Amino acid sequence: MRIAIVSAPAVRGKTPDYVQSLAKGMESMGHRVDIVDAWTDDGFRLPGYEYVAVVTQPISAFTGKIPESITKVLGAGSSLVGKKSAAFVKKTGLFFNRSLSNLMRAMEKEGMRVNWSDVLFNASHAEALGKRIDS
Repeated sequence: MRIAIVSAPAVRGKTPDYVQSLAKGMESMGHRVDIVDAWTDDGFRLPGYEYVAVVTQPISAFTGKIPESITKVLGAGSSLVGKKSAAFVKKTGLFFNRSLSNLMRAMEKEGMRVNWSDVLFNASHAEALGKRIDS
């Protein structure tokens, strides 16, 4: 299965270790995985993937807001309606559950079908979750 992992890292231009570990876990199950940086890439390639996983973290420790680049990249993908997807949020700060809810709401607004959501604690946890992509 072709999987796109859309990531909005806190530091632009640097893919976080938990995103790379999530991709590594998915690849170990035989999937082809591409990481899309929400800050630099557009979302025009996303409809070509069978599955889209969105990974982000709250923009600050005291808010549940997600980066605006996520909504821009998802909005640019022209036909994401009905696309199977997953939502992941890195556990940072106090309101990471609210961030997960906001992320899922943004994805569903674009018509994506979120069939899996979870909170990532660290890189090894992300890799273990990536191996569960088929289940």
